[in-house]
Parts: sequence; C-alpha cells; structure tokens
Amino acid sequence: MILVEAIIRPDRLERVTHALEEIGVVGMTATDVRGCGQQRGYPERYQGAEYPLRLVPKLKLEIVLPAGRAAEAVEAIQAAGRTGEVGDGKLFLHRVTAAQRIRTGERDYAAL
Repeated sequence: MILVEAIIRPDRLERVTHALEEIGVVGMTATDVRGCGQQRGYPERYQGAEYPLRLVPKLKLEIVLPAGRAAEAVEAIQAAGRTGEVGDGKLFLHRVTAAQRIRTGERDYAAL
C-alpha cells in the first residue's frame, strides 16, 4: 500500500477531487495547512504597512491506495492541480506497512 500525500493550492481542491473520483478514488483526508517552498511567501498589506507572510495557506490530501493505483492517482492530482505557477505544491509517496479499520478490525487492503 502507498500513502500519497499531496500539498496543493486550496482553490484546486474541487478539480483534484473530481479528477480522483473519475479514476475511482474516493477515500481521502484533507487538512488545511500552511507552508512555504520556493515562493517563500508573499507581502501582505495591513493599514498601509507591508508585512511579509512567510507561510502560505495550502491544503494537504492524504490517500492510501494499493501500490498499483498510486501512479494513476499521482497523474490525476498533478494534471488537476497544476497552474504552471510557483506554489502549485508537492507530492510525496510513502510506503504503508499496515492498515486497520477501527469499527470492524479489517486489516490492510480490506480496511481501505
């Protein structure tokens, strides 16, 4: 199993989730996060003064899939999340060694 962790622009959530639904991926967790990468934030103006805003609002999606489906999900996220501008986000893939559904006790693929 693979955990796909995607950091995307918040305004791209609808496109990304739609693209994932089209390939049959519906289970995911979304979290509001803040961070910075190459863009290093941006200046914010408040009452005439300029303040640097270092951490930019982003959205983190976490999706656990069978290893054979991860590449397809990554392609869908990348295509739907890309604007071509700095700050489009990042994708990380992690190996998952076990999963268990709390309600029934099902394990691994059955728990997904």
